[in-house]
Order: sequence, then C-alpha cells, then structure tokens
Amino acid sequence: MAACASLDADILGLQEVDRDQARSGMGDQTAAVAEAMGAVAWRFVPALVGEPGREWRPATDEDMVEGEPGYGVALVSRFPVRAWHVVRLAPAKFRSPVYVPGGGLIMLDDEPRVGLAAEVELPDHSSVGGGTLLVATTHLSFVPGWNLAQLRRLTRALADLSDHCVLLGDLNVPTPFTRVPGGWQPLVRAKTFPAPSPSIQLDHILGRGVIPPVVGSAAHLLPLSDHRALTVDLGPTSFVRGG
Repeated sequence: MAACASLDADILGLQEVDRDQARSGMGDQTAAVAEAMGAVAWRFVPALVGEPGREWRPATDEDMVEGEPGYGVALVSRFPVRAWHVVRLAPAKFRSPVYVPGGGLIMLDDEPRVGLAAEVELPDHSSVGGGTLLVATTHLSFVPGWNLAQLRRLTRALADLSDHCVLLGDLNVPTPFTRVPGGWQPLVRAKTFPAPSPSIQLDHILGRGVIPPVVGSAAHLLPLSDHRALTVDLGPTSFVRGG
C-alpha cells in the first residue's frame, strides 16, 4: 500500500486486485490503498468470483458487494466521484500462449475482463482546474486480437458516456495498436514490461476530447508488479465536461 501511496496520484487505477482472497490475507486491497492515499472515493469491481488459476466463475454486477472472493480492477480518487460505470468484457473462447519471465511460453485459458469508469469532480484548486472528467481503468485480455476487440468495445462505451475521457491500465497491447477510432490518443510513451528492464509498452494512458495538457509523465519501478506503474501529470487549465 505504501508503494501505491508513494506515487502521490490524485486518481489511481489498479489492476489484478484482490478482495476477500485467502492468498492476500482476506483483505480489501482497494480500501487499504484508498486509506494510504487519503482518498475520498474508491470502487472495486470484480471480473471474476473465486481465485484466478483455480476455481472461479464470471462476475456479474450483483457480485460487486463484499462476501465472496473477487479479483478485478479498481479506481481510487482523492476527488469526489459523481457516478460510477461498469463495462463487462467477455473472454476469448480459446487458449493462448503467454510469456512468463523466467518460464517461457505457457498455454492459458482467458478470463473475463471489466472496465470501471468514474465521473470525477475536479476541484477548482486542483492542478487541472475545476469541472468533471471521465476516468476509466481496465486490464484487457492477453490474447492477441481479442484484446483489440475489447479495447474498441470499451472505448466506444466510454465515448457514449462523455466527450472527454482518460483511460488508463494494462491493455496488453503494444503501442502501435492503441490507436483506436473516435479520437483517442496516447498520452504517455514509456516502456513498462517487464518491470526490471522493460522492452515494450503494454500499459497505457489514452485521452479523448478536450482534456488538460500533459505536463509530465513517468514509468515507475515498484516492488509489487511485473509491470512498471505509468503516471501522467495534467494541467494546469480550466476544464469543463461536455456531452
């Protein structure tokens, strides 16, 4: 939790998040990160119920309450959130090879994925000025081609919610393939995987519409992931949501 707090992010997207999992001490990782950050709003959404790699079932919106072990994504914000939105993404129906550092290629079944979006209320004193911005996070499939289809479905759904959006997360897609229709543009160029000595960018921050200008970015090596954590600094400017 201290590693996440060390980023000093106002809005943080998390992937591969546990809740009520025996392997992570039956805790609520999202709530713990929110407390460490001093956040005022946070949400965990499971992509599956059960333990990844063992017994699980696809999660539904009814599984968003506590009670069963969940695994998915989360958003944590130091700013208030006006509304939350969930976009569920189906898994590929076939196995695919995955590269594991130190272990080579292994064949794995795909899992369901989920996108989580928040209508964040930006205070006037923030670095980007006031207004509301749609911020979303996701962790897409490792199956080539299927992740691109998921990315297009998710970005279309976000565009229906707002004219001005930021999407961040592990897209499992190299940089050249992140150019999706609808005016989405990459905000950060930085290699993120594998974390100790990255050779490719699989984690991205994409923007659409009129959003504050990028004034800084970085890929951080943290002791909690095989990917580097990607951050972007936006502003200063006054921002008003449209659409």
